[in-house]
Amino acid sequence: MKAVGYTQSLPIDAVDALVDFEAPKPEPTGRDIRVSVKAISANPVDFKVRKRAAPPAGETKILGYDAAGVVDAVGPDVTMFKPGDEVFYAGSIQRQGTNAEFHLVDERIVGRKPSSLSFAQSAALPLTAITAWELLFDRLGVAPGKSLDPRTLLIIGGAGGVGSILIQLARRLTGLTVVATASRPETIKWCQDLGAHAVIDHSKPLKEQIDALKLPPVSLVASLTGTEQHYKALADLIAPQGKLGLIDDPVEFNIAAFKGKAVSVHWESMFTRSSFQTPDMIAQHYLLNDVAYLIDKGVLRTTLDKTFGTINAANLKRAHALLESGKSHGKIVLEGW
Repeated sequence: MKAVGYTQSLPIDAVDALVDFEAPKPEPTGRDIRVSVKAISANPVDFKVRKRAAPPAGETKILGYDAAGVVDAVGPDVTMFKPGDEVFYAGSIQRQGTNAEFHLVDERIVGRKPSSLSFAQSAALPLTAITAWELLFDRLGVAPGKSLDPRTLLIIGGAGGVGSILIQLARRLTGLTVVATASRPETIKWCQDLGAHAVIDHSKPLKEQIDALKLPPVSLVASLTGTEQHYKALADLIAPQGKLGLIDDPVEFNIAAFKGKAVSVHWESMFTRSSFQTPDMIAQHYLLNDVAYLIDKGVLRTTLDKTFGTINAANLKRAHALLESGKSHGKIVLEGW
């Protein structure tokens, strides 16, 4: 089968940063399904792994987590899917990735593809939808339901992949007031179109902008990017007994900044359930089915922004480069072989 991978950690402008190669077609066992991959999307985790996790000598590592495709074969213990089913999912960071014509994935982290979306539109969703959903409902403990919630949720990095789903979930499924941050005209408009009640500029002092809005207290903060840069300002503006959730990798993060206000700090990593085979691992199957239902009902929309052509090394290098620049918004998708 065709695949895209790397043999050593190199800058994205290096010739061999990502390479096209032929790999054996994998065989499903246990609860694995084999998916004929139709579309994939690129995420920051792709370039982070490429930069820091070189494969063993002589091996080629395949990146990619998001995928939409068709079930091609199933392992003997599979009960929820059959060949021909259309699916979408975000894979496991412990295994070879989705940048391949065929991919093995545990059925417990796979959902049915939204019937109203194309494979490309669907591939934009899984990793960010799982992250946003788990962050909002599992980590920050917000209860879904449209009853009035007298709190404000501040989303740092609203125009990114996770922020683009989180704005929608918070606005459509909760009674929270939703404020996102963005710093360019196109990203500000993107956040507004997704449903943010207000958008502030994260390149300027945050507390003054929040105070000027005269909204309910910021009791919830989702810090999706730049936590190292912003956490002191967030400690200053968050309401006493609030909750901070984060997903990025700050080099500096002093949790003591939040002690005086008894603010709780919550990490979200969507790979935790699959990496540790947690007893509730199947929650991601149900979560993705819920997302598909909400998409098909018109409650949520895809966050696809750009398509970069077919799945090959040259196009994936373009996607990695754009993600590394920090200038993307929404999701970048590649489709077909």
